[in-house]
Amino acid sequence: MTDLFDSAESEPIVPVSDGMPLDTRPLAERMRPTSLSDVVGQDHLLGANGTLGGQLAQGRLTSSLLWGPPGCGKTTIARLLADATKMRFESLSAIFSGVGDLKKAFDAAKIALSNGRRTLLFVDEIHRFNRSQQDSFLPVVEDGTVTLVGATTENPSFELNAALLSRMQVCVLKRLDEAAMNALLGRVMRLHDGLPRLSDKACKTLFAMADGDGRYLLTMLEHILAQTSSPSSVEIDESQVHQLVSARAAQYDKGQDAHYNLISALHKSLRGSDVDAALYWYGRMLQAGEDPRYLARRLVRFASEDIGIADPNALVQALSAWQSYERLGSPEGDLALTQAVVYLATAPKSNALYEAHKAALKAVKASGSLSPPKHILNAPTSLMKDLGYGEGYQYDHATDEGFSGQNYFPDELGRKAFYRPPNRGFEREVRKRLAYWESLRAKRDRHD
Repeated sequence: MTDLFDSAESEPIVPVSDGMPLDTRPLAERMRPTSLSDVVGQDHLLGANGTLGGQLAQGRLTSSLLWGPPGCGKTTIARLLADATKMRFESLSAIFSGVGDLKKAFDAAKIALSNGRRTLLFVDEIHRFNRSQQDSFLPVVEDGTVTLVGATTENPSFELNAALLSRMQVCVLKRLDEAAMNALLGRVMRLHDGLPRLSDKACKTLFAMADGDGRYLLTMLEHILAQTSSPSSVEIDESQVHQLVSARAAQYDKGQDAHYNLISALHKSLRGSDVDAALYWYGRMLQAGEDPRYLARRLVRFASEDIGIADPNALVQALSAWQSYERLGSPEGDLALTQAVVYLATAPKSNALYEAHKAALKAVKASGSLSPPKHILNAPTSLMKDLGYGEGYQYDHATDEGFSGQNYFPDELGRKAFYRPPNRGFEREVRKRLAYWESLRAKRDRHD
């Protein structure tokens, strides 16, 4: 994996070509930094007050996990950490390595340590190792045979063994922001005389298409170089950028962290009644290839969990949108789901139904298998009548108010209040009804 960084202040540093003619190397490789001071976008880790910068200032380095999106510099930082600490650098990829490769790396590290040199073992895509392979790192990390630096694009909380994770310091790398990519672009301009001039809008378009990935930004610039003639006299505008390079697909994996992050953003935007933010996250997921049926299911869930009786029509809207999508498919059916997003975002919110559901289940688990009170049990046999089944039951429709106020909870449990509607939306009316019935119940109790 190649990672790309630069500093706006430093001059370009051209790496050793390793026998390959320099002008044939990919632009990304030519731009690889050779010192940590050349890295852009990760000052929170590499600066004097950063996690890694602080360790290096003290002349030490602990095993670390570099977690961040593609093209933010994980591999490059690992190499430069080895240089800064004078460690022997060894690199493995979890995609191509097995137990035998790990054993060879550990044995080589032990030999190096016996000769007075420590090893920084870099493992790219470390989350792809299985549990037993990850466990094999534990003894060599604990006894100092290696300083392990892993790289991952996935959430380590889900992908790494707890035992290994507890022995590593997690360093979260950021996607490159506009300032970092602008610094990277400036370095390319200084290094490559043939790069055409880019308008401000063209630069912003490239940055947006790169989506925080420095490596992809350099790849696009290389494509522009290959396709333009007499570049020094040419200024590339926004429309030409779209013609010369293709947009990168949004970073999204339907089974991984990005999937859950985006659905969480959509759900919380809906809950916060921010219709525009909800539409944005809904659009992001659709554009990334999410199954609209998954979104439809989540909208139905939201209608009950976060709106409920505050607007009973919310569930109807969500179900109708799902049904409409099933009949129409994409892209026509996408608009029905959009309608549901807008309706749910702008509806009054209440989690009273959700809380009532949880409270009732909690009481059920705590109370066991209590029997209903006898007066609400049917008595189809004489024996059941003799046992008191149905005795004293009052038919609610036969009362003046259509409400008897009898107890329907188990005798041993007593009355419980699970549902507590707020004073908004349709639940305002429900709240009035409950208060009225409670007053009738209290009146009945006083007469009894």
